[in-house]
Amino acid sequence: MPFDMTVSLLSASDYANRVLKVNHAGENGAVNIYRGQIFAARITASDMLDELREFKSHEEKHRAIFWSELQRRERPRCKSYFLCGIGGFFLGLVTGFFGSRAIAATTVTVERVVLGHLEEQLILLRDIDSAAYEAISSIVEEERLHHEQSAAYIKHDQFWPKVLTPFVAGSTEVVIWLGMRL
Repeated sequence: MPFDMTVSLLSASDYANRVLKVNHAGENGAVNIYRGQIFAARITASDMLDELREFKSHEEKHRAIFWSELQRRERPRCKSYFLCGIGGFFLGLVTGFFGSRAIAATTVTVERVVLGHLEEQLILLRDIDSAAYEAISSIVEEERLHHEQSAAYIKHDQFWPKVLTPFVAGSTEVVIWLGMRL
């Protein structure tokens, strides 16, 4: 079912709550992708460590923004929260062992999918839930920054994007789809 069809089947507040829960779980996944990549990059891409640590700190802040809003609404975490964390760490660890271009291709792909969802959420929530809209809009620029900085590593590399993009994009979409339905 297309994402916008999900909205029509939910009340505005139910939709906003689900989006916040899924985004919170997704940020946990992102924190753990970077955690895994940082672990592996010590061996394969030490020149990226500072950037990966910075991105991880951004994702921790994003996760806290969504958690704060969920707590304010007295809503629990998404049921996919721990799955996102474990899956994220594994994805980060594996891609991290393949080096800087694989790390960057993973970030570019995840951020492309996530930014698409965030932009759609902002359109749908603009007039129905200002607090959810603000929480989401507060993270978009840093997510774009991650995408753009990582894209610079892979401009001339055709291998890793071709290999990783279908798997990473598909996995990210599945996790979002599941989170919206759990």
